[in-house]
Amino acid sequence: MASSSSSSPHQTRVPFPSDPGGKPLDHDVPIHVVTEPSQLPVEFLNPSAAKELIIGFDCEGVNLCRHGALCIMQLAFPDAIYLVDAIEGGESLIKACKPALESSYITKVIHDCKRDSEALYFQFGIKLHNVVDTQIAYSLIEEQEGRTRLPGDYISFVGLLADPRYCGISYLEKEEVRVLLRQDPMFWTYRPLSEMMIRAAADDVRFLLCIYYKMMEKLNERSLWYLAVRGALYSRCFCINENNYADWPDIPPIPDNLTIEDNAPEEEILYVLDVPPGKMGRVIGRRGASILSIKQSCNAEIFFGGAKGPPDKAFIIGPVKQVRKAEAMLKGKMVDIY
Repeated sequence: MASSSSSSPHQTRVPFPSDPGGKPLDHDVPIHVVTEPSQLPVEFLNPSAAKELIIGFDCEGVNLCRHGALCIMQLAFPDAIYLVDAIEGGESLIKACKPALESSYITKVIHDCKRDSEALYFQFGIKLHNVVDTQIAYSLIEEQEGRTRLPGDYISFVGLLADPRYCGISYLEKEEVRVLLRQDPMFWTYRPLSEMMIRAAADDVRFLLCIYYKMMEKLNERSLWYLAVRGALYSRCFCINENNYADWPDIPPIPDNLTIEDNAPEEEILYVLDVPPGKMGRVIGRRGASILSIKQSCNAEIFFGGAKGPPDKAFIIGPVKQVRKAEAMLKGKMVDIY
């Protein structure tokens, strides 16, 4: 069991989802609400090559992004779930987690890391590193097994949990929480944490390790490299700064054994394109028609900050040639036609 100091966090057990037949799943682990660094496992606070860890990871907050406050950070270990309370513990508690979140010795398994990473970077100066994003992994497995994905069609966490290949459970309470969040965006700020809040936060990470191991069994070596690279690029996607990500860790290079293949993978990059004021509507097009056509023409992912920001920027991730192709097409949409 993960060892922690003598200062004991609040511990509880709450009901958790069942499979469609009503049979409980073997994920009943204690849940600790953490308000002090000393309540976290020592091996998490002090990352080491001698004790590498794989943990489930997620964050909850108020419209979570660079400006939307991070309220809870969830850490799922094989034998316990820790809910790191940023409201009660404050900045010092989250910053105590910085070495672990930036460590190569701790793998963070998360579903869609972009906004969580953005919040950590701008609110706490943390550069999320060594991420396994299950949304990316799912797409890679689908591609590896010959199934095609429509541009912009990303598996939701609820959809992933429902897939019998990985978990096969119904997560109805997720929609209940979404309804509550729409009614009251401040939901995650209230203290003390209610049983529903504890259960909802824990359930967002409870199954990630199980899903991770099932995905690792399916991914080939080429896909594993793509997973590492895209996890690194997605983590920094919205964390745009003036030094062009120079302070972030290096992107994993193409392994030597993959470069000798006839169809060796191409280097993947993140490119940030500035969209002039007033041109975003033209880039996206009516009902998204313009951007959809570009995505269909390029093997690259294109993201926009939207209402959460950053505004007036397009983030393009993919192989170098495909990114340049997408860049040219996007710039073409910005040209005034007289």
